[in-house]
Parts: sequence; C-alpha cells; structure tokens
Amino acid sequence: MSDSGGPTGDDDIGLPKATVFKLIQEMLPEDIACSKEAKDIIVDCCVEWVKLISTQSNTVCDESSKKTISPEHVVEALKQLGFEDYIAEVEESNKDFKQSQKERTRTQPDTNGMTQDELLALQERLFASSQARFEAGQ
Repeated sequence: MSDSGGPTGDDDIGLPKATVFKLIQEMLPEDIACSKEAKDIIVDCCVEWVKLISTQSNTVCDESSKKTISPEHVVEALKQLGFEDYIAEVEESNKDFKQSQKERTRTQPDTNGMTQDELLALQERLFASSQARFEAGQ
C-alpha cells in the first residue's frame, strides 16, 4: 500500500458512504444520534480495516505460493492480527455465501439443446416473472 499518491493512491479507495451510514443507523438504538463527522470517521476506519485485512490476507496468500486470496487466507490473517473473535462469524458468513451460491446455480434453467424459439420463450417467461416480483415488491 504505497503512499505515492499515484493512480492507485488512497483517493481511489473507499466504501459507499450511504451504505455504511445506513448500517450505522441500523446498529444504533433509536434514541441515539450520530453526527455526520462521526459517521465519516467510522467510514474511514472501515476503509483502514479492509486495507489491513486485505494486506495481511495477501501476505498469507503469497506465503502459501497462491495467486488468489481464499477465505482460508482471510481467516489466517485474522488470527495473525489478533482478531480471533471474528473468525467464527467470518466462517459462518462464508458458509452462508457458499450455500446461497449453490442455491443460485440450482435455480438456473437448463438450456442445453434448446432451440432458438424455446430460448426466446424461456427468456420472455423469465422477464415476466421478474417483472411480477418487482411490481409485487413496490
């Protein structure tokens, strides 16, 4: 993480403030307010947290002669940085993500061997279904 200020400088790194602000509001009791300055500091802390974990995960990845950071590298980075208290939640979140990915792939229709007309009909049904779900949610 270079401080050179070049094209990969810290100005290019950030989190969506609106999303972080919403998380802050959801976590606070209703009778507690948080100033914009405090929210901005929390966003900055979140960015630094992500940088710290990413850098250490990258180091663990390099040490294991891999080119892609895996969840195991992140867990090891958390251990090395002394954040063992977060590991169970990280592993549970990863498990939930993997399960959602499995379910997502199962819901994909099998299009092998379908004619162009069948594919177009399927596409129209999927669009109609999606639009119905969207309209029901409004």
